[in-house]
Formats: sequence, C-alpha cells, structure tokens
Amino acid sequence: MIDQPPPELIARALANDERVLEAKKLLRSALKEHQKKITAIKPPVDALKKGYEELLSSLTEERGNKLWLPYIGSGIGNGPFVELADGSIKYDFICGIGVHYWGHNHPDLLDSGVDAAISNTVMQGNFQQNIDSAQLSSLFLKISRLDHCFLCSSGALANENAFKIAFQKNFPANRILSFERCFMGRTLAGAQITDKPGFRDGLPMTLSVDYIPFYDTKDPEGSTKRSVEALKKHIQRYPKQHALMCFELVQGEAGFYAGTREFFIALMSILKENKIAVFADEIQSFGRTSQPFAYQHFDLQSYIDIATVGKLAQTCATLFTSEYNPRPALLGHTFTSSTSAIKAGIVILSKLLNGDFYGPNGKIMRLNRHFTSKLEGLANRYPHLIQGPFGLGAMIGFTPYGGDEEKVKAFIHRLFHAGVISFMAGGGVHPARVRLLMPVEVVAEKEIDHVVEIIEAVLKSD
Repeated sequence: MIDQPPPELIARALANDERVLEAKKLLRSALKEHQKKITAIKPPVDALKKGYEELLSSLTEERGNKLWLPYIGSGIGNGPFVELADGSIKYDFICGIGVHYWGHNHPDLLDSGVDAAISNTVMQGNFQQNIDSAQLSSLFLKISRLDHCFLCSSGALANENAFKIAFQKNFPANRILSFERCFMGRTLAGAQITDKPGFRDGLPMTLSVDYIPFYDTKDPEGSTKRSVEALKKHIQRYPKQHALMCFELVQGEAGFYAGTREFFIALMSILKENKIAVFADEIQSFGRTSQPFAYQHFDLQSYIDIATVGKLAQTCATLFTSEYNPRPALLGHTFTSSTSAIKAGIVILSKLLNGDFYGPNGKIMRLNRHFTSKLEGLANRYPHLIQGPFGLGAMIGFTPYGGDEEKVKAFIHRLFHAGVISFMAGGGVHPARVRLLMPVEVVAEKEIDHVVEIIEAVLKSD
C-alpha cells in the first residue's frame, strides 16, 4: 500500500489560496508606494495643526491626564520614521518604549497581519490556543534554552507569573529581593517592588521587598562588595523568607545602568546556596544585546531559574526551568494575546534567530558602537552640556544638563519637536537621562548620524 500524504488543513489551504497571496502582493505594493513619501522628517502641516491640538485636548480629557509627549500617530510609517496625525514625520528612537523593534509598517509584519486577519479568532487564550501559540512557545524555548514557556499579553503579567511561580516553589517564603532603582511593572505587586515611591502612592502594601545596591562602574570592586554584604545581611535577618531575587541585568528605567558577569555571579552564587530563585526580568533587554537574552550576553545561563520577555516580541512570556514548573492551577488568564501579535512575534523571533543580529560583530553591537562613538564625540565637544553615553547594545542613554530632571524633560520635548522621539530614564532620582531604543531591524548608520546631528542642534539651541 502506498502511503498517502496527510490531508491539508483547511486553514493552511486558506493561507495559501491564490487570492490571499495576491492580496498580500497588492497590499505590499500599495504600502511601498505610500511609504515613498516618508523618507525624512518634516514639520506639521499647517492645515492639520488646529485639529491635532483639539484631538490632544480631547484625549487628555478622556484619559484624565496629559500625554507625556504630544504624540498621536496617523497609522503609517516607514522603518524608523513615523507620521503623526498633524502630518509631521519624526524619527522613532524610543519604539513605543521598546515595542516597535521592526520599525513602522514593516512588510513582513503586514503579511503576518493578513494571516492573522483571516484566522478564526482575534484573541487566543489559555483555554483555546491555535498552532501559532505552540510555534511561538517553541521559539522562545529554543532561544532561551529554558524548559517551559507560559505566554501572556503583557510584560507586567509575565512578571506577575514569575513572582507567583517563585512563591509557590519556595513556600512559605514571602519576601522578595531586588535592586535599588529597579522597575518591575505597574501591577500592585510590580509597583510594590519598583523602587519609585510615586508608583506606590496611595496603594496598599502587598509585598515585603529588600533592596540591594546595583553595580557602580566607578567602583567595581567596592560596589560588588557592598552588594554582597547587603544580600548576606538581608538573608541573615530573614532566614528562609526570600522566595526570589529580581535581576534587571541592564536597568532601563533607572538610566541604562549595566552590571558585569562578575558582579552578577557574586550575588547569584549566594542565592543558589540559599535556594532563592534567580529571576531575570528581560522585558526590555530581550533582543537588544550581543545575545538574544542579556543573561546570555553575560554568560549567566546556568544561574537562571525564571526569565520574562516582552516588548519587541509582541507577545510576552514567562520562561522557567523544570525545577520551577508550577502546579496546574497557578497560572491562567483569558487572553494569551491577539492572533496578530502572536503571528508577528513568530516572524520577529524567527528573523532574530536566523539573521545577522547577534555576536560581538552582529548588527546590534555594530550599531551600538557607531551610535556611542557619535555621542562620545558630542560629550567631548560639549562636556558642559552632555555626559555619556550609557547602556548596552540597542539600549542607549545620555545625560544632558547634569541630569536636572526638569531640564531633561524640556530637552526631550524640544527634541520631539525637532523630529526625534525619545524618552526619559531616571525620573525622580538624580541624574535624569534621555533614553533611546534603536529600531535595529530598520535603522541605518546614516539615520543615526542624522539623529545625533539633531541632538547636537537642540543642545546648542538652548
């Protein structure tokens, strides 16, 4: 008897239908034609200014608070460029705080969006997931080299799941260790851990958190010693009461401070000895260093029990070892994520895995060296105006005006109106910094050069 090929799934037949494939070609063609008009920054269109201001005012009223930047997108862009609803075009060098790693209107994501549109559900859930979720989970595990993956729709929820996994495993431990100036999200638990009083204003205490000083590049040996001593002191003060320690290997919200392998191992070794979970929060750092995960960049794989990813992956996840595999009822939710986000995540992760992004000479580190060299030139020419750069890989920051928060805020707004979208790090704690997240897939050195020219012009105009 001759083996017959398995019958084709109807869903696969639809995806390969000539009409669908032709529709993708037509959409790509239309997109490309309109993107030809988006190749450089430009100011707002006069006829659109009044309507834009009214739209901003209306949105402020609806939200209850003013937008941090007066940004409302029109719905189209081209790589690192984005059009706003006032007709202006700007460089997007914050990527929605890290989400738009593939830039704006990437044709590959247009294709994945069409595939999602013809899929049977807008949202996939923990109870009913499609093939896409299984594919994305496999990619996360292949990249992370951890054992299990639980998908979810936000980085805050991914972190929340990490906390629960560690607490269940290490019950009855009920305390958390984290670094000073850390950011862990805005849920009740995340806000409690985040080392910013404003994030906890008016909220009840939900967790007991003990803080460890972060690495100081100006005093590597001394800061490592102080951090180790602080960790040992907390463990001695609360024996067997700590379930996990949270590691932002590159502190984003705090100002793009990066540690070192030696610093992290000094702490992680103690945690392992005391059976305290090592949790790497990679919501922002994932995909932005010389390796997919910052813990791989620092060669810390063997120490990691739990890790979280989000932002550029579109769909978020909590990853963990078999030792920390929770009991069945602990994790659950209605939405895993949207089908469009899941399919886009598959495209992005596949290309990250197979492209020229990683290693010391991969695209991420090449662009980092180029960008930092340009910013170093600015710092050398204007030492009274700017210090830095700081950060690692695609995460870059600099400190204008000595880190004065109000001056940094004003600078970011002037930079926005000059055509470059950025954001602030370190707010509430001195020094404040300008934070930049490169859209690595779509940005070129010439565009980085232009952004630095604009930064210089705005600095000099003050």
